[in-house]
Amino acid sequence: MLFPTPLLQGRLVRRYKRFLADVELDGALVTAHVPNSGSMIGVDAPGSAVWLSRSDNPKRKLAHTLELVEALDDPDAPCLVGVNTSHPNGLVAAAITAGTIPELAGYARLRREVKYGRNSRIDILLEDEPRPPAYVEVKNVHLRRPARGDGQAAEFPDCVTTRGAKHLVEMAEMVRQGARAVMVYLVQRADCAYFRVAADIDPAYAAGLRLALESGVEAVCWSCRITPQAIELERPLPICMG
Repeated sequence: MLFPTPLLQGRLVRRYKRFLADVELDGALVTAHVPNSGSMIGVDAPGSAVWLSRSDNPKRKLAHTLELVEALDDPDAPCLVGVNTSHPNGLVAAAITAGTIPELAGYARLRREVKYGRNSRIDILLEDEPRPPAYVEVKNVHLRRPARGDGQAAEFPDCVTTRGAKHLVEMAEMVRQGARAVMVYLVQRADCAYFRVAADIDPAYAAGLRLALESGVEAVCWSCRITPQAIELERPLPICMG
């Protein structure tokens, strides 16, 4: 995914009310939209270098959107992290179409935001009769905690997610009905060696994922290569449930 216009580099002053951030940009202070409902642990430090996109849509209340943050976990090897949670679905859909994700390759049709279950929408539905359909749920991952364990894990979630736990139950139900169900964890950073669930942050989600996997739900994880010009899937990461 190429950013349609050049991103603007600034410095984070503060993130607040979840969806707002004050950013110093070219000597002025601007308020940007933060398209991320999580806690953003490790990528919300005041003083961090950030990159914003800008919209010319006059109907928007805020012209700027927070896209990238330079994580300062390792001062000797700073890492760009994508924090815009509206991008992963499109990134994964494009990768599936290109055949990048082997587990999801070869389907004839791809549809997005399809209603299913009691009152939900699946991020991606893959269809190719006579094969069973594949229900694909995409989760954005940006959490890495260098002081926890070996410090190499990408982790999800970064806050309690009752909605995410609900999705796991619904995905397991699709498997019981004869379909495939696949969780895709997209890590919007390139400095992690594997993926695990942040069970200390959300034990209910960790338990729910374990039950879902035992029920036949599949899970894959990919990390991304990120620059101020583009975001693209780079390599698969192993999933550690221990």
